[in-house]
Parts: sequence; C-alpha cells; structure tokens
Amino acid sequence: MDPAALLALVRDELAPDLGDGVVTTDADVVAAHSRDEALFCPDDGAVALVRARTVADVQATMRFASRHAVPVVPQGARTGLSGGANAVPGCLLLSVASMTRVLDLDPGERTITVEPGVINADLKEAVAEHGLSYPPDPGSVAISSIGGNVATNAGGLCCVKYGVTRDYVRALQVVLADGTLTTIGARTAKGVAGLDVRSLFVGSEGTLGIIVSITLRLVPLVPQPLTAVATFADERAGATTVSAFMAAGAQPSMLESLDRTSLQMLNAYGDFGLDAHAGAMLLIQSDGAGSREAALAEVETFTRHAEAQGALEVAFSDDAADSEALVAARRLAQTAYEHYARSHGGGQLLDDVCVPREQLPIFYERLDRIRTATGLTIAAVAHAGDGNLHPSIFFSTTDPDEVARARRAFDEIMQVGLELGGTITGEHGVGHLKRGWLARELDEGNRGIHRAVKAALDPLGILNPGTMFADL
Repeated sequence: MDPAALLALVRDELAPDLGDGVVTTDADVVAAHSRDEALFCPDDGAVALVRARTVADVQATMRFASRHAVPVVPQGARTGLSGGANAVPGCLLLSVASMTRVLDLDPGERTITVEPGVINADLKEAVAEHGLSYPPDPGSVAISSIGGNVATNAGGLCCVKYGVTRDYVRALQVVLADGTLTTIGARTAKGVAGLDVRSLFVGSEGTLGIIVSITLRLVPLVPQPLTAVATFADERAGATTVSAFMAAGAQPSMLESLDRTSLQMLNAYGDFGLDAHAGAMLLIQSDGAGSREAALAEVETFTRHAEAQGALEVAFSDDAADSEALVAARRLAQTAYEHYARSHGGGQLLDDVCVPREQLPIFYERLDRIRTATGLTIAAVAHAGDGNLHPSIFFSTTDPDEVARARRAFDEIMQVGLELGGTITGEHGVGHLKRGWLARELDEGNRGIHRAVKAALDPLGILNPGTMFADL
C-alpha cells in the first residue's frame, strides 16, 4: 500500500479506535522505535507506532492490519540482538512495552501471570517476596521484558541447571493475525489436552501472533551457592575442563567462561581485578540443591578437573558479596564490550552459537583461526555449561574492509557451529540477522513444517515479515 494512503487510514480509522496517545505517526518518534540492538539489519519504512495499553488495543490493531494487509512488527523492550523488532517498509510497529501489569500471583500454585512488558528483574523481585524464584536469567535481566524473553526463548547464566524460558511457560494469551484472542497451554502443573501449541509460540519471535499475557511456573527460592573461579593459560584448557566436568554428571547452577580479551576489556572498563594474563577464566556456582555439603563436593570435583587441565589458579568462596561481585563482572561483559567498541571504531557484532559441550575445545581452536584470518579482535564469553558461546567481533564501522571482514567472521562462526553439530542461535533468536542461516540449518522437511505453520496462522504474511521465515 502506498505509504501516504496507509498513513491516512491509520489516522482516520485506527487511531480513533484506539484512543488518545496510543498511535503516533511522528516520523522522529517512529524512527527512534524502528530497531533493536542488532547491526546490519534494515529498519526503514515504518508508517506508525502503536503503543498498546490493553489487549483490546492489540486486537484492534491486528484487525485493522488484517483488513488492509498491513505488515505488523511486534516489539517489547527492543533489547534484542538479531533485528527481530526492526521495521520493514509500510509496517506498523506494535509495541507492548506499556503492558506491565502483574495480573495474578498464586504462591500456593507457584504461578504468576503477567503482561508482556514486565521486566524480568522486576518479576524476580516481586516473587522473591513470597519465597519464590523465576530462574531464567538472561544477561539483559535488568532491561529485557518477559514478552521478549518468551518470544526468543531466552536463556542466561543459570539455565545450565534451571532451564530456559520455555521450561517455565505454563500458558499464554495470544492475539492472532486476524485479531482473535486465544489461550494456549494450561495453568495447571500437568496438561496434555491437544497439541503443545504453547511451545510453538515460545521462540516464535512475533511471527505467529502477539503474546499479551504469560503464566509462568515458579520454584522455591534458589539456595545461596558456593562460587569458584579457575584460570587457565588458554581457552582450550578451560573448555576441556567444562566438557569433562559436565560429562562426569555435574549439575552446577552456573558455569560461565570468559577469554583473555574479555578479561582485559572488563578490567579496562571497571577495574575488576581479574587476571588479565590468563587465557581463560571459568566461573562456577553450585547450590547443591540446598545442601552445603553437596555444593562443596561439586566445587571440589570442579577443582580436580580444573587442576587436571593445568589450571593456573582455583579458588572458591561462600561469601555472598564475593559471589555477587564475580557474577556482576560477568554480567557487565557486554557493557565492557560496548565501551571498548566506542573507542575502537564503533562496530560490534555479537554472535550466539551453541555446540555440544564435547566440541567446545575444537570450537575455540577454530575461533582462533578466524581471528588470525580476519585480523580482527574477537572476544568470547560463554554459558559454557550449555555450550552456548557469544563471540563478539570488533571493527571500524567507517572502514569498508573491516566491515566486510566482520561480516565474514560472523558467518564463519555460525558455519563452525553447524559443522560441530550445533545451532546458529542458542538464545538470541533468528530475527533478520540470521534468517538466511536458519534455512541452512533446517532440512527441507523441517522447512516445510515451518512454512505450513506460518501459512496456517498468518495466511497474509503480515506478522513480522522479513525475519525468521523469510528465506524458508
């Protein structure tokens, strides 16, 4: 549709239906909301921004979009890293960031029902008052919304033991492409009536419907863990420790890895006192399922595996302040990366591949080859206990040659992930950035299933076009 004609329809038909302040067509405001945090993803052409406040707002927007075959790009906090919330030409941006109510909290049933705009950290704080915990813990915990976490099936630091977002979603309310409101899943602890459509929507990145409420399973407060740190001469020794330790049956509540470059960038950003001469550092926590003896035994097992791989140093502590400081440093890795990028050309591409843990040592060897071949600085942190790696590629945005090398490095990292039996994304999602790679990862049978589901739920193809389904 011609943008001018669509703009007139929005002003004359949609805006009056939604009420004052819900729709904006101001070009500067729309442009400011047209992208997430990803680089190299188009973000032009949005006609209007709808800031939904209620389920009815979302339904009215989708009914309008369906009548006129207008593309709709759902958005939350826009903290994503794959371009999944970016504008496409002639679209409406549909933000649910203002839908922030806690609709129900049932401590007895250990569930909470929230609107999609609730921030992860705020939800954790709310349930902690009732002696409960919501474990999924992405690095963006303080700024990412639950709706976005569900849309990308977010993971994080604690998922090695406690699982990812999908493991905690009981039920969803979803507005479909034609404006129909439906409830999928069940609020009960068990339920097998019909197909598991709920899981289909978790990780669907706004391509099948708009999530407007989420019922989540909660667990008792996670016990206070013991924390241990081990440093190594190189990444391979740390990675070998991870694979051997996990293969021995370990169940740490956290097992993170940082390479030498990450340690140096963190020290430059915040003077954390990390060993910048080490080639790698592993950060482990064990809560022993509430047993201090079990936690201590697991940390001691980790120590033995680390020493067997020639660890430079291993130390552990049960001091809460020490533990919080170390975990805070790990959470600030991305902030430190951004700080480094600003003074080194401005470019950062953050990858997100996941490989079998036994392949971690080989992955780091291959990553070193990519560093050498491209001549670029590439730092790597990892949710190592899951095999989920986040190499970050730094480059100058004003140097076409460096930009080309960064793109090549990004693609080569994904290729290595697939060659090692892994996946192109462990938790950041496909979005626009990796849509071509999704087609490579899925076989034709799987691609056909994806196409059939999309056609059934979004026959006009108006929900988040240009993202994960675009190249299937």
